[in-house]
Amino acid sequence: MTITNERILKSLNQLNQTQSLQLAPDLNVGGEQVIMMAGPCSVESYEQTHAVGAAIYQMGGRVLRGGAFKPRTSPHAFQGLGTKGLEILRSVADEFGLLVITEALGVEHLPEVMEYADIIQIGSRNMQHFPLLWAVGETDKPVLLKRGFMSTIDEWLLAAEHISTRGNHNIMLCERGIRGFDDTTRNVFDTTAIALVKQRSPFPVIADPSHATGQTDLVLPAARAAVAAGADGLLVEFHPNPIEALSDAEQAVPLSEMQDFYSEVDRIAAAMGRSLT
Repeated sequence: MTITNERILKSLNQLNQTQSLQLAPDLNVGGEQVIMMAGPCSVESYEQTHAVGAAIYQMGGRVLRGGAFKPRTSPHAFQGLGTKGLEILRSVADEFGLLVITEALGVEHLPEVMEYADIIQIGSRNMQHFPLLWAVGETDKPVLLKRGFMSTIDEWLLAAEHISTRGNHNIMLCERGIRGFDDTTRNVFDTTAIALVKQRSPFPVIADPSHATGQTDLVLPAARAAVAAGADGLLVEFHPNPIEALSDAEQAVPLSEMQDFYSEVDRIAAAMGRSLT
């Protein structure tokens, strides 16, 4: 049975929730500010993460992203540092007064991730991992739900419902690109979905131009397009030395370019009557 867009919209509107979500007492997402969530794809060491955290702090950023548990296509690829990675993220974030967003791969990881993270990320591969959605739905932590790379908008919104119907309405939706027939770019970055989902759901929408493009020199153009389309925040991969990155090296933005990246995105935000944190 096909569930119509109207059915989804009616269900989500019953939440009576605004598009603004409080991440910290002085930080909201979904309002006038565009939130930057920056950091490495994978936490590799304290030194690497500390360098990124310091740069975020200097730019006035508020959210440190980083993977401790990594769902890699190949079992031979770097899988993350696990608990040690979570400890590093929390230590660096506390030093610079930042929030932590990191991914929970499964229900078994959730208690540990909740202990160290301020925002729980549900990755693209887990968008329809329903036991995990139910579990985060029974918490009060903010959740960032990535669109599955082969999922429709309706399926994405229904995945959000799996969380919200369990009681947790602190949801952000994240567009990260979908698989297309042309492999010139890593994915097809669906900026139309950003505008559409903001019309059809009460949740803030974040864009991930790093995974969407898979190519460093395309990340900034995609980020600008996302903000112009109405994205409430960006999830961007930065690395002190991308050539040495243990995961997603080809899409990591060099840390030395962070200031210019922020400035470029802020110009687009200003044109839309917003500002970049």
